[in-house]
This record gives sequence, C-alpha cells and structure tokens, in this order.
Amino acid sequence: MTSQYNTPYIFRNTATTPAILHRFYAAAADSDQANSLMGKHLEYFSQAGFDMDRVQIKRNAPVALLYEEAIRNEGAIISSSGALINFSGKKTGRSPKDKRIVYEDTSKDNIWWGSVNIKMDEHTFEINRERAIDYLNTRENVYVFDGYAGWDPKYRIKVRVICARAYHALFMNNMLIRPTPEQLADFGEPDFIIYNAGQFPANRFTKGMSSTTSVEINFKRMEMVILGTEYAGEMKKGVFSVMHYLQPIKFGQLSLHSSANVGKEKNDVTLFFGLSGTGKTTLSADPARLLIGDDEHVWSDTGVFNIEGGCYAKCINLSAEKEPEIFNAIRYGSILENVVYNPLTRVPDYDDVAITENTRCAYPIEFIPNARIPCMVERQPSNIIMLTCDAFGVLPPVSKLTPAQASYHFLAGYTSKTPGTEDGVLEPIPTFSTCYSAPFIVLHPGRYADMLAERMAKHNVDCWLINTGWTRGKFGMGKRCPLKYTRRIVDAVHSGELAKATFEAFGTFNLSIPTALEGVPRELLNPELAWQDKEMFRKEIRKLAGMFQKAFALYQDDVDEAVKLAGPQL
Repeated sequence: MTSQYNTPYIFRNTATTPAILHRFYAAAADSDQANSLMGKHLEYFSQAGFDMDRVQIKRNAPVALLYEEAIRNEGAIISSSGALINFSGKKTGRSPKDKRIVYEDTSKDNIWWGSVNIKMDEHTFEINRERAIDYLNTRENVYVFDGYAGWDPKYRIKVRVICARAYHALFMNNMLIRPTPEQLADFGEPDFIIYNAGQFPANRFTKGMSSTTSVEINFKRMEMVILGTEYAGEMKKGVFSVMHYLQPIKFGQLSLHSSANVGKEKNDVTLFFGLSGTGKTTLSADPARLLIGDDEHVWSDTGVFNIEGGCYAKCINLSAEKEPEIFNAIRYGSILENVVYNPLTRVPDYDDVAITENTRCAYPIEFIPNARIPCMVERQPSNIIMLTCDAFGVLPPVSKLTPAQASYHFLAGYTSKTPGTEDGVLEPIPTFSTCYSAPFIVLHPGRYADMLAERMAKHNVDCWLINTGWTRGKFGMGKRCPLKYTRRIVDAVHSGELAKATFEAFGTFNLSIPTALEGVPRELLNPELAWQDKEMFRKEIRKLAGMFQKAFALYQDDVDEAVKLAGPQL
C-alpha cells in the first residue's frame, strides 16, 4: 500500500473506490489482492440492502476517528482523563420487556419460551430488519466493527456490528475481541450480525410490538435487530444471549454470567456468579490476581475462557481509593456512558445521578494492568462464588454451600435489582433471576444447572454464597456491607483460610456460616446479631424464605429431592 490510500478504512461504491481501500487490507500481498478483498465487501453490503452510492461504510475505524466523529456529530466530549463521554438518550438501561426471539424451526424446540424469551414471528422480524437497514441507508456514515466473541479459538464466533453512531462502534470495539490486521483481512463471512438502528423507533402498530423499542434475535439467520434504544449494553447482551445458546447446543460447553480471575502463584481459578450490581466486576478486579474477565465466560472441558474483549463497569460512586483498577482504566479509548461532568474542567462526577444511576464505562480488558491476555486458562475452577445483593438484610455475608445448595441457589438466582440497571428501577427490588442470568438465558435453566452440577462434582469445586447487600437492617434502615469486609472474605476464600474455619448453622436457610474471620466483625458474620430489633429480623427472614419457596416452585418438579430440600424451610 502507498500513501495515496489516505482514508483506507472507508469504502464506497464510487469511481474513487480504488483509492479508498480498507486499512487492514494492508495485510494483503499486493494492491490487486487488496482490491479483490475490497470488492467482496462492497458486494456483501450491496446484497445486504445498503445503498453503496450514498453510504460510507467505515469498517473497524481507528479509535481517534471514532472520537472525532462522536464529538462532531453526537455531542460527545473528551473527559479530563482522556475517555470519551457520550450519552445513550432516553434509554439508560436495558429494556428486557422489549426483547424478542424469533420462533422458527431450527431453534424453537430448544428455547425456554415465556416472559424472558418472548416469541416473534419471522415476518415481523423481516419488517423490522428492513426498517433498520432503511434507516441506516439515510445516514451518511455507517460504522462496521468485525470482531470475535470467545477467546478460545475452538469455540469463538465472528461477530459483525453495523451501526449509525461512532459511540456504538467504539463501544463494541472495546467489548468484542479485536482482530489482528491479518485476522481482519481474512475475516470472511460473520457468524452473527447486529443491525443497530437504535435512533429509529420500531412501529408500535407492527404485530407483536409493545412499544417503540424492539430488541430481537433470529437464530436461523443469526442476526439481531435493534430499534428504538441507543443504550449500548443491548448489543453486548445480545452477543451473550447468542453464546448462551450456541455454547451448550453447538459446542457442548457451559456458558455463564460470571466474572473470573486466577491466582498469580497458585494458578487457582475462581468464578463469580451474579447479576449486575452484585459486585462481579469490582471483586474480580483484584490486584493480587489476574483478571480473566468481568462478566461473561464459558466453562469448557479444558478450562475457562472469557467471551468478551473488554469490561463494562458501573461507575456510580467510583473512586480511585475503592476501585483503583477500574478508575485507572478510564482513559483514552474508554467510553464513559451517561456520566455527568464539570463543563469547565471535564472532570467526571461519579456521584451525580442526574442522568441515571446506571453510569458505565466500557474499556478494553488490556486497560486492567493485571489482566490475563489471552483471557483464558486451561485449568478447572477451584472455587465458585455466588454473589447476591440482599435488600432484606438477612442473608449472611458468606456461607459455604453443599453441592445441593449450590444447585438450589444457582436455579433460584436471588438478588435485588439495583437502581439504574434496568429502565425504571429506582430502588432495590427483590428478584429471582435463574442461573443468575434470567434476562439473557435462552435454554431451559435446568440444562445449565445440570451442566454446572456435573462439572462441580467432576472437579470437586467449593461453592460460596456471598451477600454484598444490606446489613444491620433492610434497605432504608441498614447499610450495604462495606466493600473492605467483602474483599476480606473473598481473600479468605482464595487463600483457603475460610475453608478451614469453624462453621455454625444459620437457621431457616440452613446455611453454614463461619463463627469467626479475622478482620470481619462477629456480628456481621451472623446478621441476627447485628439487628437491634430481633423480632423484625425474624419477620424479614421468614418473608424472604417464603419468596424463595414461591420462586423455586417453578423448578422443583425437575430437580432431585436433595436439591428441593436445600432451600429455606419454614
């Protein structure tokens, strides 16, 4: 390639096309080969319905260009630390009630249909897909990012994101695994495509639509269409839903909503399960350990690997003192989403919730100094930590689970939705999210639970239930468990200290809790000791136990008797 290719990441079907070659075609042997690769992409986008005489396709554009165009066209600004601050508009969280799965022959018998996976017919999908492409054809610039989901080459898929906002392209540049120039030149046809026309609404009078927002996946076409929401997290979770389907069905591997890290010396792997807001990102970003990933993993026959190429951390009340790894990752190349800032100094205010409590930062995983690259380890886990955020303030900060209890709590998936995680959540709401991933689950929960139990038994994995929620009282009375105590508990899990502790029974839930742990107050380890009003404590724990029993009724006919009896007893 020569200097005449001055805008090489752009291509367009015009007379100047030979002079506007894709930058990664520099990996080609010569200009003729680069032109051939370019022609294939022009043909691909033309056949997909794009008006190549009008639209500029910018594929895997440099971060600097995405910054420039987000600032010029989208109102973004550069923060004092160099991160890009941008805004997602009206929607500042996911819209699970607007998520749809297409009902079609290849996948219909595997999908767990219901309130999580709502049916959409194929014709409606085609209408929405065309609506998305029609909208993208009205834009001068269309951004394309090609990347991978899954660090293990045996189980990865190729993902193509097509969108109209530079902010969305940069977001997926951070969240997917970034190909090398050689890999990108040889990328070929994607396995999964996202059409993000989120600025344009769905037609709410179209069959099956409940609002102007629609997030839908078609497993036959392996495509996703987004209308009516500009919240970038919908793309991330769309990729996860696809991996949640493909890994068990196609590859026979277990996909998990979890973070993971590995010890620097012992090389021991820990999986952290939990919904957004429970502490997966915070607790897995441990300076004493190597981070495999903060949110989405696969437990394979040979070890554990991250699905993503980046992290999507909550920024509410973020500080350098409490979470230095995350705080220092917010620099050039990162995106701060919906964060309020000082207009004079451009310093972000992480305590300001004027826009949303669900403020976020997306950054490449390499921005964490102790990240393990590549993000995979050929070693089976030693510990599983199930994180919950208990708004009732009655669950202990740590409990050691039996295998049956591990299956029970995995299927129950109890936590509290925290403010801002989803659209309209303003205070903690108790919820039961099976497999700690109900909003993204695709198959029946029993399939994931059976695979988890088999792997835990085969590899003799210890399991811990850790509550990062309220203590000394319920929400509105007590306070969230101090992070320093939760970190101390997690450190004791990793060191093996906690496994050697003396345990006592915690009534109603029949949990085993440590009687003492250096550095953690005795009354914190047993919540009943911390509550001043003992009768109110007993009332709240009975209330929560009843909620568990009601929620678990959905699964009790499909589990062993030991698992049924592993839950709370009234």
